[in-house]
Amino acid sequence: MSKLKYTDIREKYIQFFKNENHEEIPSAPLVPEDDPSVLFVNAGMFPLVPFLKGAKHPKGKRLVNSQRCLRTGDIDLVGDSYHCTAFEMLGNWSLNDYFKKEAINLTVTFFVEKLGLDIDKIYATVYQGDSTIPRDDESISVWKEIFERYGIEAKVGKGERIEPRGKGENWWGLESGGPCGPDSEIFYKTDKELVEIGNNVFMQYLLEDGEYKNLGRHNVDFGGGLDRLVAIIQEVNSIYETDIYKPILEKVQELNDEHILESERIIVDHIKAATWIVMDGIVPGKSKQGYVLRRLIRRAVRHGKKLNIEKKFTREIAEVAINQFKEIYPKLEEQKENILKIIDDEEKKFNHTIKKGLKILEEILQEKSQFTGEDAFTLYETYGFPIEITQEILKEKGMELINPEGFEKAKKEHREKSRSASAGMFKGGLADTSEMSVKYHTATHLLLAALRKVLGEHIYQKGSNITPERLRLDFPADKKLTDEQISQVEEIVNNAIKQGYDIHFKEMKKENALKLVPFAAFTEKYGDIVKVYYVGPEDKPFSAEICNGPHVENTSELGKFKIIKQENVGAGIKRIKAILE
Repeated sequence: MSKLKYTDIREKYIQFFKNENHEEIPSAPLVPEDDPSVLFVNAGMFPLVPFLKGAKHPKGKRLVNSQRCLRTGDIDLVGDSYHCTAFEMLGNWSLNDYFKKEAINLTVTFFVEKLGLDIDKIYATVYQGDSTIPRDDESISVWKEIFERYGIEAKVGKGERIEPRGKGENWWGLESGGPCGPDSEIFYKTDKELVEIGNNVFMQYLLEDGEYKNLGRHNVDFGGGLDRLVAIIQEVNSIYETDIYKPILEKVQELNDEHILESERIIVDHIKAATWIVMDGIVPGKSKQGYVLRRLIRRAVRHGKKLNIEKKFTREIAEVAINQFKEIYPKLEEQKENILKIIDDEEKKFNHTIKKGLKILEEILQEKSQFTGEDAFTLYETYGFPIEITQEILKEKGMELINPEGFEKAKKEHREKSRSASAGMFKGGLADTSEMSVKYHTATHLLLAALRKVLGEHIYQKGSNITPERLRLDFPADKKLTDEQISQVEEIVNNAIKQGYDIHFKEMKKENALKLVPFAAFTEKYGDIVKVYYVGPEDKPFSAEICNGPHVENTSELGKFKIIKQENVGAGIKRIKAILE
């Protein structure tokens, strides 16, 4: 068996099916366009669901592609030989065209005749049937004919070359109903085990009101993971030894002396996945796809610490990952600097808090020998630890998270408190917590810092009010700003926005915070422990203020700042109104 490159295998697959009158379709983005039910495209057929249900595809009835996919359910399993989060799925489809006989024959012909796989090492499973749907005898007959053609007498039964299995293994369909049907999986025998290399799904039924009916059409959906197929062709024991991953793995190994293989593989997979996710328009955040991206990057950073990589490293790994896949996905190269910056910035943010968070975790364990869901929420909210990372650390210590549901409960309570705090006019100055209001809240901090630079360090906030349309800041001054001073303030704020300063906070005792922020406003409303929000690096911040938030994560998100009005509001008090364009 020749050791083809993964790009050769990918190209051979697409070309083979194009020669069989299939039209190539592009890989869809990882983020589903019209389906909020899943976070990411997790199978090649996902973008084709409307056409599998009967809509006419503009490219016809026979289609082929290699679809990028991401499966979040496998994140915690990454680190072994075969699991990964982001991968490519080879796929070919028949939309009410050919069916079981031609589909299975096409699959076997490609594997055996085009790739050189040994037919004697190929095994198949089929649907065994139940009280509602009969056994898939048609697929059994097709497989027996194929094996006989190669001189193999294939027996049918448990543990045999053709093995019937139940709905748990050999049936595809949604619980909610719709098109469904039996499938036939293809396995290849390696030295250690049978490895699945593909699956033909035969959609011929319709589940409606709890009953199975004939669909009235027949579709074929083949899916095969490129990574596993390449590992078999290249005769290696792990996908991470294939030329898909090896250059990235070698870079990780170059950066560390510990060589914990599990951690190295986690970094390789997670940073590769992160480059694809950012390419498709996602940035790290606290919900949905943004949370998954944050979790991947931060888990990679933590495993970097396990490898004693002290310097920032994710940018270097991401650069290799981009170079590895840029020929397949040109957008990676086009967006290279943006992708690298987003991943690097997220590592920087986590580096600010990871050491202290780990210290707090150890202190809690020493104090009470257990770790609760509420404790996990404290690490999440204050130090940016996704709960999954906390659970992973505890597992390494032979422990479990006690009362994990307490995490969601604490999160919900925190959200409700934040809403209540934001309802008042002067609770952080926010009248609501819309995205635009959050931007204006952050811009108020920049404005206050700029006023201090222009008018003097005695300037402080006397009052503020934020709406989604504008910000308003009151401050002590005898005179209104001159036109020149307005221009200076605007220039300072806009320069800070252009600098792309990261924004983060630290919790500390109020007395210590007041040493850093001597002119803090409304200190009486804060408790003994306060948050100090930094705009820019802690050792030399553009701004540092006591505040409850919320804020954007980086000043570059704000847009252009412009002062639109000045007012006198009382003896020695001036008011500025400003907007973001």
